[in-house]
Amino acid sequence: MTNVTGDVLHTLFHSEQGGHEQVVLCQDRASGLKAVIALHSTALGPALGGTRFYPYATEEEAVADALNLARGMSYKNAMAGLDHGGGKAVIVGDPHKIKSEELLLAYGRFVASLGGRYVTACDVGTYVADMDVVARECRWTTGRSPENGGAGDSSVLTAFGVFQGMRASAQHLWGDPTLRGRTVGIAGVGKVGHHLVEHLLEDGAEVVITDVREESVRQIAERHPEVGIVADTDALIQVEGLDIYAPCALGGALNDDSVPVLTAKVVCGAANNQLAHPGVEKDLADRGILYAPDYVVNAGGVIQVADELHGFDFDRCKEKAAKIFDTTLSIFARAKSDGIPPAAAADRIAEQRMAEARGRG
Repeated sequence: MTNVTGDVLHTLFHSEQGGHEQVVLCQDRASGLKAVIALHSTALGPALGGTRFYPYATEEEAVADALNLARGMSYKNAMAGLDHGGGKAVIVGDPHKIKSEELLLAYGRFVASLGGRYVTACDVGTYVADMDVVARECRWTTGRSPENGGAGDSSVLTAFGVFQGMRASAQHLWGDPTLRGRTVGIAGVGKVGHHLVEHLLEDGAEVVITDVREESVRQIAERHPEVGIVADTDALIQVEGLDIYAPCALGGALNDDSVPVLTAKVVCGAANNQLAHPGVEKDLADRGILYAPDYVVNAGGVIQVADELHGFDFDRCKEKAAKIFDTTLSIFARAKSDGIPPAAAADRIAEQRMAEARGRG
């Protein structure tokens, strides 16, 4: 990515999601690596965020995604009470076609060159085994396997945190922190979604799912034949009697097309950057739909990988992730008192913590 176009530069310096401290464009011709590492803020500590491996159509798209995801991590880490700023990396390409040991090692060297300003972990398209390889070149790597001193799969606590966000949403809207008898639609039953299905069924919810990957749906159907299946997300969001919609795939799920036809009373899911653009949060509020901010409820995974840096303890992490319930309730209360949507309330709280940290610095 050494041939930076004017459009890429414009995205870097004039993005709506701007204010980033540092953006690194990485290229290793021998392995085919092309990557973007974006550091949004280190006010609270070293930037922490995962590595997404995805076949972006253009370099501009990759840069924009890295910027948006990094900014989201600053807010997520602040709301999770972590002493970490926000960062994110994206590797450009189809992981099923170009991922290799050589490429991951080259990527690890780029992360290491930042000297600890950025700590990486798993995200879409990267897994525990990949982090084990990256860690061979970079000690600022989390999400490794237990065999290599890591915490393993962070999706377990991500799903647990989203479930706590759903419980808080139920408490706020219906006066009872249970999903028993509620219908929950999950779009994406991969890494996180399939764990979320288990929590919901155990709590007595009715679950409906969809996923672009037939294998993911088949696995859920074999384990839980009582789970409903619909063809796609367009069908899911219009299911009659849907109480909660859980976007658990890629971002942008809440947009000008989906919000007007959404039948759910609550949106609470694991996907990052669910709001396609500013203003969608107001559209949800205008329709009386309660939105649990994505970066708040999906913070269980980052809580886990942050803990790994200090000697991983699952019970300690789960206790921290359980607090997502209280944090979500506090956001709803702030939104009500300030007369603003929950997404704006969460932003205010996170920005206040980051500002206070900068002031101390």
